[in-house]
Amino acid sequence: MEEIQSQSDLYRSSSSSASSPTSRVPSSHFFYVRKPGSLTQPISFEDSPEWEDTDDADVRMDEEANIGGGGDSINDATATPISPSLSKINSGSMTSPPVVPEGGGGNAVRKIAGASIAWKNLTVTMKGKRRYSDKVVKSSNGYVLPGTMTVIMGPAKSWEVYSIESTCCLFIGRLPPSAKMYGEVFVNGSKSHVPYGSYGYVERETQLIGSLTVREFLYYSALLQLQGFLCQKRSVVEDAIQAMSLSDYSNKLIGGGHCYMKGLRSGERRRVSIARELVMRPHILFIDEPLYHLDSVSTLLMMVTLKKLASMGCTLVFTIYQSSTEVFGLFDRICLLSNGNTLFFGETLACLQHFSNAGFPCPIMQSPSDHFLRAINTDFDRIIAMCKNWQDDNGDFSAVNMDTAVAIRTLEATYKSSADAASVETMIFKLTEREGSQLKSKGKAGAATRVAVLTWRSLLVMSREWKYYWLRLILYLILTLFIGTLYSGLGHSLSSVAARVAAVFVFVSFASLLGIAGIPSLLKEIKIYRSEASNQHSGAFVFILGQFLGSIPFLFLISISSSLVFYFMVGLRDDFGLLMYFVLNFFMCLLVNEGLMLSIACVWRDVYWTTLSLISVHVIMMLAAGHFRIRYALPKPLWTYPLAYISFHTYSIQGLLENEYIGEVFSVGEVRSISGYKAIGGYYQIAADANSKWRNMLVLLAMAFGYRLIVYVLLRFGLNKNVSGRLLLCHRKNNS
Repeated sequence: MEEIQSQSDLYRSSSSSASSPTSRVPSSHFFYVRKPGSLTQPISFEDSPEWEDTDDADVRMDEEANIGGGGDSINDATATPISPSLSKINSGSMTSPPVVPEGGGGNAVRKIAGASIAWKNLTVTMKGKRRYSDKVVKSSNGYVLPGTMTVIMGPAKSWEVYSIESTCCLFIGRLPPSAKMYGEVFVNGSKSHVPYGSYGYVERETQLIGSLTVREFLYYSALLQLQGFLCQKRSVVEDAIQAMSLSDYSNKLIGGGHCYMKGLRSGERRRVSIARELVMRPHILFIDEPLYHLDSVSTLLMMVTLKKLASMGCTLVFTIYQSSTEVFGLFDRICLLSNGNTLFFGETLACLQHFSNAGFPCPIMQSPSDHFLRAINTDFDRIIAMCKNWQDDNGDFSAVNMDTAVAIRTLEATYKSSADAASVETMIFKLTEREGSQLKSKGKAGAATRVAVLTWRSLLVMSREWKYYWLRLILYLILTLFIGTLYSGLGHSLSSVAARVAAVFVFVSFASLLGIAGIPSLLKEIKIYRSEASNQHSGAFVFILGQFLGSIPFLFLISISSSLVFYFMVGLRDDFGLLMYFVLNFFMCLLVNEGLMLSIACVWRDVYWTTLSLISVHVIMMLAAGHFRIRYALPKPLWTYPLAYISFHTYSIQGLLENEYIGEVFSVGEVRSISGYKAIGGYYQIAADANSKWRNMLVLLAMAFGYRLIVYVLLRFGLNKNVSGRLLLCHRKNNS
């Protein structure tokens, strides 16, 4: 205790010297603590304010009047109660001003039915590298109320970030399998998880589809999430656009797929990701780092928009690691975590009082959030060690000459014995003593509807993404033209058999290898799927079927255009039936190749490793295809079993050669002839049966579905539960 007291006195003296009257800047130039009175007056800045003593009886009366009301209104989901005041200073600072519709009309803003969440003695353990479990959240108590914004804050270190994210994820059952939760969580007074449709979760980096407009993206999201008629979904989309102030950008492309069309900025993109969750009209909205990658202007606009959303009744919970003073003044409550310990929970202004009571008042020219994180972030100790010999203009290095561990222990001990902790327990008791209305799970869109939506959305994206789709078509045509000119004018003599076999082999092999150009688009689709599946907007089977049906027109366009150019330039047999088989065979080859790329992309989820793996697999398949060495002469067992049988090049080339030479007759001299089967036997192993080419087609079709079955297993059991093979080499990267 003597060490704590000495460090506290040292920090208090440093803070006082930093805010001495000689160096004080007029408070009208800053924004810090909201003064009592009118909401229209600016927030004033005070250095180490003298906080008034708060009467516990008055606090309890305020809480009962604002929250309980003595009746059943505690858990009324349709009400928007004013957050309870913890001090007389900010008694008038938390009431949200009335919201006026953007259009300026007299129509009332649509209210959102919020919900209350309370947690008691909440502990989350995570199995770490050591044998014992690490506690990422330790005995935490707290609550969130409708119509308020609650922020969970802590140092932006890897373990601290995970503890902050876990606090949000545990409410909706999104903790990983290696994590365990202990304690009680109450939703509207009852022990239950938040059901589907009653919450929205916005990840830090939400994947958006850049080739869609804002309205199109939200409309397709509504179709994936909601039941009902199309007109009803259009209305919720418009409500979400109005709620997030996106009316000016509703018909603008999100960006990312067009070089000639400038997309949205990071602030608007972030608001689009939030609007996607609002189409469900959730009671509770969880947002992981809403200010991620935003500048100061976009940050303030984002928080003002969310404040407007909270004033409609929605319950908002954030995770945040730093904020400006203006943004800090918009928060209703703050939960301050450090190493899993709760250092404070309560109203934001009361947190300033808590730090002041603990001996760490905020200096005059420092943001409150910076001051909080400065006091509990152990990384500052290293900065102090590096800068211990530095001096600023006043002769000291600011106010950072203190031990962070001492500050954390002091803040934790002060909070446990403070009236704020007792007030939290009282509020939790009020919120849990009687069960309120149960949140009902909203119906999901049917599987057939989702497949149709994903298919149509994929077709629309393919028609606009020239960089990933139309450029691939151009590359295929260029490759086919080069191959066609290289093998043109071969004729139909027996001496041209070897050259024709080589032409077919080069066409199939290099065209399949060129499909690697579609890896970025496949990885983008997987990221979009993961973003949608995390909130149960999509599923593995729905995604695979929608992606398969959506890719068929594009792959068929490639196959028919490339096949026609190759077929006539090389001069294959002039027969319409043989031409159609050639087109279908190459189309099946592209389908198999697409499934192979998708399966490897699901394993790695990285452009470099996926490209390297696909090139290696294609080279091995080319070697085992039977062109460089006749199939029956391949060494056993590796090259014959299984490499020669898993190579789709083998079945495609064999089917195309059978299509070309079965039934063909070549003349040898004047009186002798030889069949096409015997003529090609020396160059490639094919079957004499005319129906064998259709069996090869069926094998290709089975391989196309087989690879997608592998993709389903990876998505269903590997990708979402972190057991895929890529973790063997990328485990450390994923943790970071």
